Amino acid sequence: MAKFVESDDHVTLAQQTENDNGGPIILINRFSVNPEDADHFIKTWAAGAAAFKKQPGFISTQLHRGIAGSGIFVNYAVWESSAAFKKATSNVDVQTILSKYPPSTVASPHLFRNVGVPGICEG
Repeated sequence: MAKFVESDDHVTLAQQTENDNGGPIILINRFSVNPEDADHFIKTWAAGAAAFKKQPGFISTQLHRGIAGSGIFVNYAVWESSAAFKKATSNVDVQTILSKYPPSTVASPHLFRNVGVPGICEG
């Protein structure tokens, strides 16, 4: 089972899921896994992603891996709202899949919204 570590010392993931101001949110989940567990991790992540894909409010997801044999992965997922994300993560089937990650897995999920920066990116 994955060990969960908060990404932010000031705001927990639980607090973030209680803050639904509407609109899409981005989940960025940084995973650390022993490189020899990478194939097991990817198979388990794919099963979890398939389960999330069936949940209301899911929009898309991508998995990225650090290069040169790194054991760092980043999952980038888009949800319609933090409420939809919260409901999906409390789904019993999803929790079962998450429990199948290799024991070396450490996950640090955090929710984000776009920030507009004039002349650089749209909000």
